Amino acid sequence: MLDPANLTARRAQPRSAALPKAELHIHIEGSLEADMVFRLAARNGVQLPFAGVEDLRARYSFSNLGSFLELYYSCMAVLRTEEDFFDLADAYLARASKDGVRHAEIFFDPQAHVSRGVPLEAVVDGLGAAIAAAPSSYGMSAGLIACFLRDKGPDAAMDTLDQLLHHRDAIIGVGLDSAEVGYPPALFADVFAKARAQDLHCVAHAGEEGPPSYVWEALDLLCVERIDHGVRSLEDPDLVMRLVDEQVPLTVCPLSNVRLKVVERIEEHPIAAMLEAGLAVTVNSDDPAYFGGYVEDNFTAVAAGVGLDSQALRTLARNSLQAAFLDETTRKIHLDHLDAPADPH
Repeated sequence: MLDPANLTARRAQPRSAALPKAELHIHIEGSLEADMVFRLAARNGVQLPFAGVEDLRARYSFSNLGSFLELYYSCMAVLRTEEDFFDLADAYLARASKDGVRHAEIFFDPQAHVSRGVPLEAVVDGLGAAIAAAPSSYGMSAGLIACFLRDKGPDAAMDTLDQLLHHRDAIIGVGLDSAEVGYPPALFADVFAKARAQDLHCVAHAGEEGPPSYVWEALDLLCVERIDHGVRSLEDPDLVMRLVDEQVPLTVCPLSNVRLKVVERIEEHPIAAMLEAGLAVTVNSDDPAYFGGYVEDNFTAVAAGVGLDSQALRTLARNSLQAAFLDETTRKIHLDHLDAPADPH
C-alpha cells in the first residue's frame, strides 16, 4: 500500500514536475506548514495548544472533513498581519514553481480571518503582494479566489461578497468551501448571481462528502465554471454524461481524498475511471501541509498507486491549463511548452 505521507521514495515513477501545469484547487491556509505555524505564533505572541512541531504533525490524522477543519482553524489563528499572509503565499508559490506549476488559482477564506478581527485589507494585500511578485520571483502567475464558508450560511456569504467588492481588482473569482453535508449549493444562488454580475469567475466544492445532487445544483443554480472535487459524480451516470458533454473541469485532490477517507487507499481512487470516462479531470493538492504533499506529490501518488503512465500525467497537466482562467494567448504559450519535445539532456 502506498503511504501518501511518504512519497519521496517513489520518485522512480513517472514524474510531472517538468510538465507545465496549473494548480486550481489550493487553499492557501492549507499550505501553512507546521514550522511556519510556530514561527508566526512566536512573531505574533499567539499561544498554541501544541507541544511543538512534531506534536502538531502527529495530529494530521483525520476521520473526515470535520475533524480536519477543527485543526485547520486552530492553526489559522497565527495569521494576523499583512506580512503573515505574504509569507504564507510566497512560501507556497516557491514550492509550486518547483513542481512545474506555471499558474495557480489560490483559494482563501476571508470569513475565517475577519471573524478573528483580522482586517480584510491585511489578507488581500498580503496575498496580493506575493502574487504580484510571483512572475519575477518564480516565473509563474497566480490569481485569488475568495471562498465562502458554506456552514456560515448565505447571509454571511452575501455580506462577505459586499466587502470583497471593495477589493474587486484583487480577486478573479469566488468559491464555496468548508463543511459540505447539509449546506447544498442552492442556498447560495443569490450570492453567486451577484458575483457573476460583477464578472467574477464562479467555482464550488461539490461531490466530495456531499451527494451528486450537490454537483447538479452547483451547475444549474450557481452556474459554476468548475467543480472542486466532484469525485462522487461517478455515482450518477446522467451527471457523468453531462460533465463529459460540457467538459466541466473537476479539480480532484487525490491525497486529500485519502486523508479525509473519501477513499480508503490511493489504489482505490477513481481518477483512472474518471479519465477513461472522458471527464476533464485535473490534479491538485487542496491543503498540502495537512494531506501529505503538494501537486507533484499528488501526481506521483496517482502514478504509483493507480498506475497512471506518463501520457496520462500529460493529459492531466493539459486539462489543468485548459481549465484555468487564463487569457488565450497565455494559455497557448503554456500548452506549446507542454507539447514541446522533451530535452534529451
